[in-house]
Amino acid sequence: MIAKLKGLVDSVDADSAVIDVGGVGYLVSASARTLRDLAIGGPAVVLVETIVREDAIALYGFLETAERDWFRILTTVQGVGARVALSILSTLSPDEIARAIAAQDRATLSRPAGVGPKLAARLATELKDKAAAFGIAAPAARAAEAASVGSTGSLNEDAVSALVNLGYRRVEAFGAVARVCQRLGAEARLDAVIRAGLQELAR
Repeated sequence: MIAKLKGLVDSVDADSAVIDVGGVGYLVSASARTLRDLAIGGPAVVLVETIVREDAIALYGFLETAERDWFRILTTVQGVGARVALSILSTLSPDEIARAIAAQDRATLSRPAGVGPKLAARLATELKDKAAAFGIAAPAARAAEAASVGSTGSLNEDAVSALVNLGYRRVEAFGAVARVCQRLGAEARLDAVIRAGLQELAR
């Protein structure tokens, strides 16, 4: 199995690139995000997922480990083949996918071409646990848990800290928490505020 290619970028087209390794050109399908970062004639180290079918051997390339891991996770969902997985990765970064799943944001998950409302719903529900198993969506749960057991600071500050730990800027997190707390009221639980804050920031 081919796991990595190190060579020169021979050519790049709409959905694939040819990587020249010692005079042998490997055709590698990739997301638009990866293809944008490949310079023709320049060096490249491409992580490869090899898929063997009855009639062909297909190579899918990634410049980041997180993107390759998400490709593997996405293709475990029924209805998500390699092409749809690349479409998702072309539209959403690994972090955006993780946040959308953590927030159960089906609207964001349905943005990529080839992903309708039903498939977006399946992605949101099925990948919550699978993403955590890969250690990608787990930070959301860890941040919520850490904030929920905190004994110091107000609920607002704990919620803001949890969102900052997930990668959001403090000013964005603060605004989202303020809007959520105003909407949910003073009796809102911390986990509900964090969940609603994620949905607010994902819009």
